[in-house]
This record gives sequence, structure tokens and C-alpha cells, in this order.
Amino acid sequence: MDKQDPTAAESFDLDKLNKLIEMMEKHGLTEVHLRKGGEQWKLRRGPAEVYSMMPQAYAPQMQPMHQAPAAAAPSAPAAAPAAAAPAADPSLSIIKSPTVGTFYAARSPEDPPFVKAGDPVKASTIVCLIEAMKVYNEITADVSGTITRILVKNGDSVDFGQPIFEVKAS
Repeated sequence: MDKQDPTAAESFDLDKLNKLIEMMEKHGLTEVHLRKGGEQWKLRRGPAEVYSMMPQAYAPQMQPMHQAPAAAAPSAPAAAPAAAAPAADPSLSIIKSPTVGTFYAARSPEDPPFVKAGDPVKASTIVCLIEAMKVYNEITADVSGTITRILVKNGDSVDFGQPIFEVKAS
């Protein structure tokens, strides 16, 4: 790259851009903002309007979405405990995490959990929040039935596709 050519600094490395997009899809991220020196990349995928829950009890220092911090490097996936492996019962459905993030059973530490074992759920029932990059995503059951087991604990890190609830079909 010629240091005297001002247009050379404006070009993008499309291979790096494509790899970043693939990583966003793989980990379920909707927005990434990176800065290095004078270079800055901000990528957003998905719908133009993002519904964001920001409970103050979990994140009192939270910034508005338009001021999202730089993304941290992806960490190695955490292994799910062997005891949390879902049973092979055909009447059981598994609710899986749609994204990488932190699992919250309630809107705030003072609130009751969205669901507990034995609670009936519909497809539209909110079962938890998963926080990813300071965005709180409401996770719905997407199935009807009764919660039989909660496979993660409040505050646990979850990976994309990790089982988080067992539901017995109704």
C-alpha cells in the first residue's frame, strides 16, 4: 500500500469483511463495531429495528445501542455440563439458545423467573433473556407444553444451539 496515496487507505479488505460476516452468523451476532488505529468497521445484520431490553438491575452502566462498544474476540465455547444433557424422550422438545450470550431467568434479580419447572408454556411465552453485547434478547418457547427442566443457571454463559430448557409436549 502506498502511504502517499490517500485512496489506498480507504480500500477494504473484502476477505476480512467476509470472515467477519461469517463469524457474526455463526455466533448469532447482529452488530459488531471494531476500531484499530484510524480504521473503523461497524456491521449490522438483521432487521433495521432491533428490539432491545435493557434492565437497569443487570446493567446500570449500559449505553444506548448507537454507542455500542467494540466487540470482544470470540471465546472458546463453554462445555455444557454432562448432567444438563437432554433426555432422549420423544415427547420432549428442547429449547436451544439462538445466540451466544449470558442467560437470565428474569428481567432483574428482584423479579420472579419467567418460567420454572412445571410451568405451562405456549410458543409465544417468554422463557428467558439472553444478553449479547449489551442487548437483551427475549427468548420465546416456540413450542407448547410444560417446562420439565431448566438446563442452565441464571448468569451462565450459553452458546449458539446450546439446550437451555426441556419442554414436554402438550
